[in-house]
Amino acid sequence: MTRTATARAAGDAVVVGGGLAGVTAALSLADSGVRVTLLEGRPRLGGLAFSFRRGELTVDNGQHVYLRCCTAYRWFLDRVGGAALAPLQERLDVPVLDVARPPGRRLGRLRRDALPVPLHLGRSLTAYPHLSLADRARVGRAAAALYRLDPADPALDARDFGGWLAEHGQSPRAVRALWDLIGVATLNARADDVSLALAAMVLRTGLLSEAGASDIGWARVPLGELHDTLARRALEAAGVQVLTRARATGLARREDGRWQVALAEGAGGARTIEADAVVLAVPPRETHGLLPGGALEDAGRLLEIGHSPILNVHVVYDRKVLDAPFVAALGTPIQWVFDRTEASGLTEGQYLALSQSAADEDIDAPVADLRARYLPELEELLPLTRGARVRDFFVTRERTATFAPAPGVGRLRPGARTRLPGLSLAGAWTATGWPATMEGAVRSGVSAADAALASLGRARLVRHAFAPDPAPAGTLPGGAA
Repeated sequence: MTRTATARAAGDAVVVGGGLAGVTAALSLADSGVRVTLLEGRPRLGGLAFSFRRGELTVDNGQHVYLRCCTAYRWFLDRVGGAALAPLQERLDVPVLDVARPPGRRLGRLRRDALPVPLHLGRSLTAYPHLSLADRARVGRAAAALYRLDPADPALDARDFGGWLAEHGQSPRAVRALWDLIGVATLNARADDVSLALAAMVLRTGLLSEAGASDIGWARVPLGELHDTLARRALEAAGVQVLTRARATGLARREDGRWQVALAEGAGGARTIEADAVVLAVPPRETHGLLPGGALEDAGRLLEIGHSPILNVHVVYDRKVLDAPFVAALGTPIQWVFDRTEASGLTEGQYLALSQSAADEDIDAPVADLRARYLPELEELLPLTRGARVRDFFVTRERTATFAPAPGVGRLRPGARTRLPGLSLAGAWTATGWPATMEGAVRSGVSAADAALASLGRARLVRHAFAPDPAPAGTLPGGAA
């Protein structure tokens, strides 16, 4: 049998979108013997976790971190050969500076001990200086109540996390200094704007599941090296055909069950690709525009999914001003500051990246206004900046960085399977149970690949500890034939 005939017998698939969800879906399908074509409209892979050049620097569009509990993203790093380039802390350790409380800057730490849950954070919270003694006691009781919640309960999705915290005795100070410190970074929204179901899922999984679950990992190289260079290498080694600058403009199912994906007209003219299965791994609005009629029971709900922006402020100093890989901040508009010097390739001075989640107020502000606001704040937070010269200042903006984790969003998020055989959906915005994270994106890619494989009468050949076993060959998830 020829190679072409063998591939056709195994089935073929098109994955639309080259972010983490699409790359994962393509790898999962190829690993199970499917011939895959991956389409990405941009000249690179990686979606919203990418890098670009700025003079001598290689800059990430935004700071991305993950936790030890992010087992799917850790699998992805292993699969593309990048785990050593994005290591985890040995133990959670977050320095937290408060510049607003007398007698001035005050340093606290959130770190874990080598003790089982829930004792692993006990000593840290007991000594946490940014909360009163009464707040520290009430935090423990709220954490215990949070652990008893079931994130899968639909009633929780309709409630906001801020209201629940108030009901459980959490003061505004406790919300700012602890719950939002963690929640804004992981959910990209403040407690009042977050679904209780998503908040419970994140905090229970990250803080209360295993002692090491909240240990932080981040890339020591540009994200593009992981999500584009290494990902592309892994895809090509798996036999995936990767087409960049290839934007899908239409999707149709033929009478014989095959799918046709129309591409935007380019230098070679308009073209169409046919396949047995298609995975749409693009944002909600783009997905809505491509979906054929009848694919979802209510496709209009995709347009109701809101978004939340992230702003990153990049400052290059002529000298070292921060003696830590990162620091979290209170009493200032600054949220988190990361040292990106080594990763960017800078050889003199220090490059800091300020990661500002839920940045609705600043996302459209002129660079000059942001410079006037944030440089003085950095001088208050990091005194060594006062004598340093700013060599460069710029910003990156992701206006639709994540889906908004608002109360009720759970009913808007579709699963991987559509009502049309051979068509599945991927993306961190789909019903993964996770917020819009790299972890959620990877999980969605595996789920979409499983749905596509089932439609082809195949099953995933590689087991993942983070994913349920795929449906038996010849069935679709949910038992539909």
